[in-house]
Amino acid sequence: MNIFKQLFKSLYSPKDIAFYRFQGIGKTILYVFFLTLLSVIPTVYYFSAAVINGLDAAQTAVKEQFPEFTIKDGKLDAQEDVPITINQGDFAIIFDSTGAVDEDELSDTDNAIAFLQNEVIFIAGGNTQSYPYSMFAFPITNSDLQEFLAAIDSVTWIMLVILVIFIYIFSAGLKFIEISIFALFGLMFKNMIGKNLQYRHLWRMAAYSVTLPTIFFTIMAALQTTVLYGFLINWFASLIVLFLAIKEVPKRKQN
Repeated sequence: MNIFKQLFKSLYSPKDIAFYRFQGIGKTILYVFFLTLLSVIPTVYYFSAAVINGLDAAQTAVKEQFPEFTIKDGKLDAQEDVPITINQGDFAIIFDSTGAVDEDELSDTDNAIAFLQNEVIFIAGGNTQSYPYSMFAFPITNSDLQEFLAAIDSVTWIMLVILVIFIYIFSAGLKFIEISIFALFGLMFKNMIGKNLQYRHLWRMAAYSVTLPTIFFTIMAALQTTVLYGFLINWFASLIVLFLAIKEVPKRKQN
């Protein structure tokens, strides 16, 4: 059975998941990598779009809309009494040399670049990274920042490829850890209902049991919809499917 049929059947058939316990470990590992690839597509897409749009918006804002400023001794200095907010599509650019805006106020922002009094904050797809100005050993002015953003823009695609690979490897690692933990729960389930299964069988079954919640949360991410208690729902759904799959395994015949 090919990997796409396995994906489809794993969405609704605990009986098929139980049967997959006999297949080679290599094919199961390949399936986990494939499932991880599907799950990171929305994140990679929105993150890449945010980076590209954000760099374009930032270059325009620094060149045309920012006041004269200097970043020196770890602090942003400009002759402005109030923060400046520039909205370009779904991207926000914030300039605040007064200290009125802090990182906590940006928690509800999905895509933004915030030049705050002591740090610059980059938010892409809801993921936040902050960089203190103290990391710069020399003063920076408007023209310096324009040159810096232009240099980053010229290597954007290389940076994105590296970031996408990192996101994929990190997500795959988490998925393997998650499956291994589910397989440990499977040991408890199989003892409860008297099934003759080893950990290697349960690991294979757990790999397919995570399919339904993984696809569900992938769709929610594609729709940019937040699911309350997503972590608990993911674990609950995966363990329920695994339990049902274990129940489908025939009991050992008694002589």
